[in-house]
Order: sequence, then C-alpha cells, then structure tokens
Amino acid sequence: MINTILFDLDGTLLPLDQDTFIKAYFGLLAQHLAPYGYEAKPLYGGIMAGTDAMIKNDGSKSNEDAFWETFCALMGRDARADEPHFAEYYRTGFQQVAGVCGFDSAAKPTVEALKAKGYTLALATNPIFPAIATQSRIRWAGLAEDDFATVTTYENSRYCKPNPDYYREVLAKIGKQAEECLMVGNSVEEDMVAESLGMKVFLFTRHLINPNNADISRYPQGGCTELLAYIETLN
Repeated sequence: MINTILFDLDGTLLPLDQDTFIKAYFGLLAQHLAPYGYEAKPLYGGIMAGTDAMIKNDGSKSNEDAFWETFCALMGRDARADEPHFAEYYRTGFQQVAGVCGFDSAAKPTVEALKAKGYTLALATNPIFPAIATQSRIRWAGLAEDDFATVTTYENSRYCKPNPDYYREVLAKIGKQAEECLMVGNSVEEDMVAESLGMKVFLFTRHLINPNNADISRYPQGGCTELLAYIETLN
C-alpha cells in the first residue's frame, strides 16, 4: 500500500530548464565571487569537479565534505575559508535565478491535497546543493520546507542520484519500505531508478530529462493532474 510520495524538485515541483538554470546560477555566482579572487573558468571547473565528487560519493563522507575536499584540492587548501561568501551568494544573488524558473500553480494544491489524505511527503531532490539553496528553491515553487518529512541537501546526504543507495538513505530517514513509496520526478535516469528498489514511479514530462532516449511509454506520466489521478488507482 502506497503511503509515501517522494518528490523531485528541479524540473518537477519547480519547473525549470536545466541548462538555462545552470547558466544563470554560474553567471551570478562568478560575479559574486570575483571580488574574492575567483575567475569564472577555474571556478566553474572547481564546482563541476566538486559536483562530480558528490555524485560518485560512496557514502564514506557527507556530500558537503566530498564537495569541499575536491574543490579545495583544485582551488587551494584555504578555499573553504570562503564558504561564507558562497552562503552570502545564496542569500542574495542566487535569488535572481528564480527569474529563469517557471512556476506551476498546481504544485502547492497537489502537495496540500496529498498531505490532507495522510500521505507522508519527502523532497528527494538531488543533494548537490546546501540547505540554504534548496530552501530558496522550495519557496520559489510556492512550498515550504515543513511540507516534507525530510528534504535532502548536501549536508545531510552521503549519496546522490542515480545511485540507488541515495534512495535507500531517504527511506531510512523516513522509516519507510520501498514498497510503500512512489517516486515522482522528471529524470528518467535519476528518478525512475527508484523502481529498482521496488518503488512505484511517476514521470513528470514538462521538463523531461532523457539523454539516452529511453522508451518511457511504460511509465505513468504527465503533470500534477495526471499524478493525482494515478495515485487514486494505487490503493
């Protein structure tokens, strides 16, 4: 019996084009950090390398530590001393990135309807951002952090999508079995992999990410309206 819904955030509850988002994110970050001696190209390389380290994290450390160890190895051992400047960016310049994101007016009513029916909700967004950035993106979607039993961030996670251990970690946090859960997301590779653990899955198609052109016909799919209708068929 399905009693828990795991939601992806970017491209799902928060409509956005990934390439446009990344371009705006890095452009504004580079502007913010330039006065502290960071040049755009090395900064981009350092952050991408740190992100790759998080994606490959084997669970031996937090994603936060995996990121900073790699970033500092490239940018200088003292680079973590600049972490407050990154945090200040998320409080200020990063808020402009909301302008390149869409807004789904159905997201909040969908979340509220599921909560009213007694479902446990978890925000299973890929934990490559600090909490301060994820909290902002939740607000941009018209939602609140306390809508969810857990929200994955780089501080509280030791794996990333598409590693199935990421989903195992989420399940442990909320005390659920895979068979109790439905994973909702827009990435075939990162979100539909939850099915391998025994979860049900639902594919959001408005901002579909399917780089390998996998056959998606077997997945229940659509947007919020179709999701609610599908959930009605599960129990």
